[in-house]
Amino acid sequence: MKNFEQFYINGCWVNPVEPRSLDVINPSDESVCGRISLGSEADVDIAVNAAADAFPSFAKLSTAQRQDLLAAVIDQYKKRYNDIADAISLEMGAPTQLAIKAQTGAGLAHLKAAHKLLNDFSFESSQGASRIVKEPIGVCALITPWNWPINQITCKVAPAIAVGCSVILKPSEIAPLSAYVFTEVMHQAGVPAGVFNMINGDGAGVGTALSKHRLVDMVSFTGSTRAGSLVAQNAAPSVKRVTQELGGKSPNIILPDADFEKAVKQGTHAVFSNSGQSCNAPTRMLVPEDKLEKAEEIAAKVASKVQVGPADKEGTTMGPVVSEVQYNKIQALIQKGLDENAKLVCGGLGKPESLTKGYFVKPTVFSNVSNQMTIAKEEIFGPVLSIIPYQSIEQAIEIANDTPYGLAGYVQGTDPELLKQVAASIRAGNISINGQSGDIMTPFGGFKQSGNGREWGAYGFEDYLEIKAISGLA
Repeated sequence: MKNFEQFYINGCWVNPVEPRSLDVINPSDESVCGRISLGSEADVDIAVNAAADAFPSFAKLSTAQRQDLLAAVIDQYKKRYNDIADAISLEMGAPTQLAIKAQTGAGLAHLKAAHKLLNDFSFESSQGASRIVKEPIGVCALITPWNWPINQITCKVAPAIAVGCSVILKPSEIAPLSAYVFTEVMHQAGVPAGVFNMINGDGAGVGTALSKHRLVDMVSFTGSTRAGSLVAQNAAPSVKRVTQELGGKSPNIILPDADFEKAVKQGTHAVFSNSGQSCNAPTRMLVPEDKLEKAEEIAAKVASKVQVGPADKEGTTMGPVVSEVQYNKIQALIQKGLDENAKLVCGGLGKPESLTKGYFVKPTVFSNVSNQMTIAKEEIFGPVLSIIPYQSIEQAIEIANDTPYGLAGYVQGTDPELLKQVAASIRAGNISINGQSGDIMTPFGGFKQSGNGREWGAYGFEDYLEIKAISGLA
């Protein structure tokens, strides 16, 4: 068991003001794999003051100095790469290869992207009679989730540090182990005291205190729409900037001219990846009504080949979901699908055969789903696909947009003009055509209740910058 009961504040590992421990559970076998401390308002105040003290001098560093610092972080990250992957696999159940390649690899990619962007990112420009200067916004509170833990940490920390902000990181208390290793990386890289701080804790104890704190200039939050709304409400009295990447219920429109088998296979695989715990997963598959049965056959075949098992077992392609709470939520929503008379194609209630320990969910496919059913409206955040029939492309677009979310959309087809038309009609921040996703420089974020602001690449820098116009100088 890993004991991580200290916080990292002002360049040192420190004990919490009041000891309050929380067990970290390995979702593959339900054993205790670690222990952390839950922070309080008093811990937050110490960390925020450290960040506020560190900000003025750090903001004055040259771009080259910050780039050198990021290079040192990248070097240390590479040295601890396998430790980070092991922690992710242990804390949230990502199969070994997914943890190594996608989860930990994404973290390194964000760090490298920020380092590269500093080569030619323009912090000053002229417009009319004024000089426009982009300056670091100040002290930033970064609140991150458990489903892609290092991806979400680095896509916030890297741009914030790159532009000259100081930060306080609150990782998810459910999956905090990889954040602890990352904090060791930051320390070993020589990040100046107070520039990077890390406090573990829950939303009520630490998240609320961070979002309310008078010295915090910005909150960057990734998580549920419900929690994001609370963060924004808590931040409103001090009029601080809040950026949010929230929930999703992404449509996947398979057009009549698509390579149908390939499209259905691709879309189904994407829902089961990471045990369905991705906010941009294409969980609503829209297919022509006359191809509904064919879609069911293909999706069921994909599901039958998914190897569900412990994260560290060789051959596992889908691990557990992160917690008992998450497992129970998914089971309740599967039951809701049955109650509302969606057609269960495969999967369903309970754990896969022989897996009695761990939070394992059967790869589940529902068909003949109405967009008014609960499983089509609510974000399940598990390996559950809903196949929805449509009679016309216009109806498909209408169904796709009939959601409070707008994080991602997917379109499959062969006619370039039709693909453009449908992509333009979907109200979402990221559209993937024929399975082609963006790269690490592509802005990531959503419309409507999926959030505001954009992360990744140069767009990620902008969230951490203020605009100053200077007029009257020769």
